[in-house]
This record gives sequence, structure tokens and C-alpha cells, in this order.
Amino acid sequence: MNRAVNSVIRAGRAAAALLFVAVVAVLPVLATALPARADTVSDLVIEDTAGALYLPQLRPAIEKISFHQPTKVVIFTRAGRQSDDLNEEVLRFARSRHPEWITADGQKWADGLFVFALDTTGRHVGTYFGEDRKISLEEQKAIQEDTKSLFRQAQWTDGTIEGVRSAASRIARPWYLAPATLWTGGILGGGALVGGGVWAGIRASNRRKFTEAFDAGDRAYASVTLQLQETELNASTIPDTSAYGARVLERWHTLEEQLRETAMLRDKLAALTPKQRSVSASVSEAVRFQELAETLDGLDDAIADSNALLNLNSSWREAWRNQSAGLAEELSEVDRMLSGNQTGAGLESAAALRAHAAGALERLSGLEAGLDDRSVTPDAALDALKTEREQMATLLQQHAEAVIAANTRSEREAQLMREKIDAASTSRPDTRHYNGSIVDIAFPRVPIISVVNFGSGIDAGQHAVDSARSAASSSSSSSSTGYGSSGGSFSGSGSSSSF
Repeated sequence: MNRAVNSVIRAGRAAAALLFVAVVAVLPVLATALPARADTVSDLVIEDTAGALYLPQLRPAIEKISFHQPTKVVIFTRAGRQSDDLNEEVLRFARSRHPEWITADGQKWADGLFVFALDTTGRHVGTYFGEDRKISLEEQKAIQEDTKSLFRQAQWTDGTIEGVRSAASRIARPWYLAPATLWTGGILGGGALVGGGVWAGIRASNRRKFTEAFDAGDRAYASVTLQLQETELNASTIPDTSAYGARVLERWHTLEEQLRETAMLRDKLAALTPKQRSVSASVSEAVRFQELAETLDGLDDAIADSNALLNLNSSWREAWRNQSAGLAEELSEVDRMLSGNQTGAGLESAAALRAHAAGALERLSGLEAGLDDRSVTPDAALDALKTEREQMATLLQQHAEAVIAANTRSEREAQLMREKIDAASTSRPDTRHYNGSIVDIAFPRVPIISVVNFGSGIDAGQHAVDSARSAASSSSSSSSTGYGSSGGSFSGSGSSSSF
């Protein structure tokens, strides 16, 4: 028995020694290779023909993404049909509008190029590569799959950023970062290298998210503190006889306490080490700091506009346009939203929505004229903004229910479509419209309107219902690599799939 035990021990020691030798042998090779290049995007072209992307978020996010080699990134969106061949449509667009995306012989995508394509209504996503940037079909499918959970929620900007980030991690990837190499390293190193790499990736992602949130919050916080004296002066002359003025002043009286809380959180976050910033809890704190600072930044804007508008001083027109521009922009989107393929443009509810939007735009113009000749008071004008938003929210909800009733066959389908519309309508509203809003500060529960998100939600809901009916659960994993009948002999690397 003792001999058997000793034999097992000796065998275990020999295996451990062999493993150690293997790890020692492979580590120097990896160590010499590890300083991989991290190049930013060499050029960024955005062709958002679908009008689906929020460029102030998209552009800086893409420009921060690191590629293994300098890469020109093209983002192309369209609003087509489910039956369209996205590969063919991307090639057709490139030939007619951007021949520089194609090689001189017209057969391939240009060197150094990555094209990310999205069809928001046809529900397709595509990825295309210059010959020196091409990757395997499996890797292309992986990039596309990384976007689909976001695209199914109509989060077009976030999904696009995720797609480019996924592509950047794969294009021109050094051999030692390839999954096969990591798998081999895991066998040789007992999983330590793989585990360490995954963990390092998570920590790096957390640090990036921390930095983005902290920097955004810091900019807003700096704006608040720099303008504090001016904000105090503005607040001192807001008439408390105005219903809106009184409510804004209530918030002003809490500003000092909120600013102190924000400053303490900022100091705490600024003192964190890189290791501490890699923890998810720290990322959550950084996001909270960003939200607090941006809320305060919006409050000081609202105080400045309240002073100008409620007193009708020399800058009241600018203040009024600050307050009304967001709603006017949303109203202007109604016609384009209703022209989409699946938005129920022929329904009675759509006609009511379109008529109200057109009338509301005229009423907003009339309010400014009334303020000018003093036939409308500032409080009445702000009440009208509040009422228009509430009525728009009601009409959008009624239209959603009408579209659901017209396009579903069961309560299960109706609920599926309703969930998609709700998710899109409440996802990441454009805060430019609402930060600094006097109405939102005075009445925080007034509905936030996003016509673009609403239309995207209808598209997402209809697609979800269609997918459920056809049980085409495998469609998201199948890829198309050809370029259609108009592609000719074009053979550039790329593919597309449905979501």
C-alpha cells in the first residue's frame, strides 16, 4: 500500500515538474510578444441614412476604441426591408457614394477598412473588411452576435459601439491573443493564463467605464462650480410669485447640500487607485457621480433660464428656445417616424398623432409671439409646454395600442410587442432635451418624449412578433456572404445576419 501511495506521489510530482517546465518555456515567448500595439481609429466615416444614431455619444465612443492596427472605420445605417440583401445594399451604396471604400480593380474592400452596417427596419447587421483586415466567418458572426441583444431593444447607438469594439478586439489580432493560443496556454499553464487574461479584460473594461463616467461627471461638476456665483445671482431675482419660480427655488435651496455630497463623492473617486477603479462597485459609484453632477448642471441652466424667462429680461428669447426646442424637435420627428414600414401610418391613431404634432408646432410658435407682445405670461407658456408633452405621451400610447391591436393575434403576442415598445421608449432618452428643463424641475413626473425611440420600439415589437410566429430562432446565427445579383464578381470579405 505504501509503495502504491509513494508511486502516486512521485507521478504527481513529475507531472507538476513537467507542467512547471512547460509554463516556464511558454512565458518568455508570451512576454516578448505581449506589448501589442493599441491604435486608435485612423479615420471615422458615419453614414447614418436611417437617422438612428446619436452622434454626440457615438463619435467620441468610437474614437476611444483601440485596434491592433490602424483601421478606418465606416458606419453605415439604412432603413430597408426584411427581404433586402444587406451585403448587396452596402456594396451598392459604396459603389455610388464612396468608391474609395473599394479597391482600384473593383473586386475587394479597400485595405485598412472595416465597415459596420445596420438595417434598423430590415433587422440586419453586417461586417465587411479590407483584405489586410479580414477575419474568419466565425469571427464575423461573433461580432454580429455581440450586437444583437442591444439591437433587439432598438438601442442602435449602443449596439453599434459594441459591434465596433468587438471588431477591434478581433481585427489583426496578434497570435498570442487568439483563443486557440489562450486555450493552449491554459492547458500548459493550468488555466492560469486564460483566467488571468479574462480577469484582466474585465478589470480593463471596468476601468474604461469608470474613466468615462468620472470624466463626464467631472466636466459637469466643473461647470456647476465655475458658474456658482452667477447661478446664485440668477436665483436671487427669480420671482417666487410664479408657480414655476417657486418650485425652481425649492430645488435651489437644496443645491448646496447636493453640491457638497457630489464633491465628497468626487474626492473619494479621484483618490482611488487603478486597481480600485477596476471593481464594478467603483464603476457604479462613478456612474452615480456622473448622474448627480449632470443633474446639478441642468439645475443651474434651469435657474438661469427661469430668471430670464420669468422676468422677461433681455435674454428671454434664448431662454424660451432652450425650453421649447427639445419638444419642437420631437414634434418634427413624428412625420418621419410614421413613414416607417411598420409604424401603422394608416391607422386613425397615426392621423391624430400627426395632426396634433403639426398643430403643436404652430402653437409653440404662437407662444413665443405671445410672450413677445405680453399677451401670454411665462407661467402660461410653461404650462402649455407641460400640457403638450402630456398630450403627446397620451397620443403615442394610444397609437402604440392601436398598432398592437392591428398586428397581433393573441394576448401573448400583444404583450411581447408592448414590452418591446416600452423598452425602447424608456431607453436612454436624449438628455439634451431635458437637462435644464424648467418643466421637469418643477414637475419631475411629466412624461419624457422620444419619438425616435418610440418608432424603433414599434419596429422591434413587430419583428419580435414575426420571429415568434415563424419560430425562426436559428435565423440570428445564419450568415449571408454573397453580394447578390448586382454584385458581379465582387468578392470582398464580409457577411451579414438577422436579429
